[in-house]
This record gives sequence, structure tokens and C-alpha cells, in this order.
Amino acid sequence: MTETLDVMLGEGAGAFPGVSAAPAGSPAGGVVVLQEAYGLTGHIRNVCGRLADAGYLAVAPALFHRQGAPVLGYDEFSSAQPLMGRLRAAEIMSDVTAALGYLRHQRMPADRCAAVGFCMGGSVAFIMATEFELGAAVTFYGGGVAQGRFGFPALADAAPSLRAPWLGLYGDQDHTIPVEQVETLRDQAARSPVATEVVRYPDAGHGFNCDDRETFAPDAAADAWSRMLGWLGARLAGR
Repeated sequence: MTETLDVMLGEGAGAFPGVSAAPAGSPAGGVVVLQEAYGLTGHIRNVCGRLADAGYLAVAPALFHRQGAPVLGYDEFSSAQPLMGRLRAAEIMSDVTAALGYLRHQRMPADRCAAVGFCMGGSVAFIMATEFELGAAVTFYGGGVAQGRFGFPALADAAPSLRAPWLGLYGDQDHTIPVEQVETLRDQAARSPVATEVVRYPDAGHGFNCDDRETFAPDAAADAWSRMLGWLGARLAGR
């Protein structure tokens, strides 16, 4: 597995922590990895490493850095809730802009960069796809579909404004994101001028991609990861 390295994003006194992983050869593209509600966990570091193994330069900003960049266990959601409650849209956009700046500094043009997010980070990846000229975006079980989070619009409302090709990966057993909302998001995203796709996994719940969680669903995780790599490869690696 490729090693993930602690990095500083941004400049000067405003710099903040993140992690990064680089491929052995020239990158096929750059990927901003957006964290779950638990911080830059081992799972997020592993995602960065796996993306590097697949040929991508990956960077994950610590979205909780204004609160000390804590890393929580998956049984500590009650501690994660106030951390999420303090996040603000303008601050998140500043952080993801810094992460994209890191990729640009590594000579990755915008159309060869993507956003991939999990849980709350999946929501952020979606919003990035409406705000930036990215090559692609992928959301793993991102909420906020019917009601916006952090000061962002609801994903369903923002969907027609997608500017980057977007892939959404959801589990039907995810009680935090009802199937009806996922289908609404599918329909709304299809109104945008870019390619979109939503894949549902009948037996998977929230967090199905993370093998550190009780909800890990290996078959769904393997399929979703393969689809994500296909989505990125078709839109980044070929440029």
C-alpha cells in the first residue's frame, strides 16, 4: 500500500493539515478526498493510498482543523455531531480550494482533478462539482439531499447546476438517506448539462465502503470502488 504523508495545505498562518499519497509514476490525475464525520481516519488515509496505487495523486484536507483536527472512533458519533455543527460553507470552500491549489502546485490542471467524498464529505464533493470546473466527482452515501447542510443548498436543488460529471453511490438500507431522496437526486442530476449516474446497492447501508465499520458491505464496496475508478479513468486519465 502506498504511504500517506501528513501535509500542510494553504499558505502562511492560514495553513492547515491534511494527508496526501502519490503514485510511483506520473499521476493520471489528482483527487481531493473528502472525509467522513470522524476526521482523517485510517479509512480516509487508506482511500488516499488506494487511489495512489491506482495512479492518482490524492489529498485529503482536515475539515475539522479549526477545531483541532480530531480523529474519532466510529462509535463516537455523539462527539462528531458538534464538530459537524460548527462547519460553515465558506470555510469548507476555502479548505477545498486550498486542496485544489495543492494539486495545481503539483501541475494538475483543473480538468484532470476530481472530488471523491464519503458521508458528509460525499455532500461536499457534490457541491464542489457545482462550483468548480473539475474533471469528475464521486459521492459515497452523501446526505443533505432534501435539506442543505453547513449552509450549502440541498443537493437536490443544486443538482441541475452540476458542472462536473458526477457519480453517486448509495445503499438502500441507509436509513439516513431514504431511497426516495436518492431517486429525486438522480432525476434532478439528470437535468444538468453533464454526465451523471446513480447506483443503488439493495443490501448496503450507510458507510458500506468502510471496512472499519459494522455496516461494511464487501460486495457493494468492491463494486462501488470499481465503478469509481472507471468513472475517474474515463474522465481524467485519458486527458
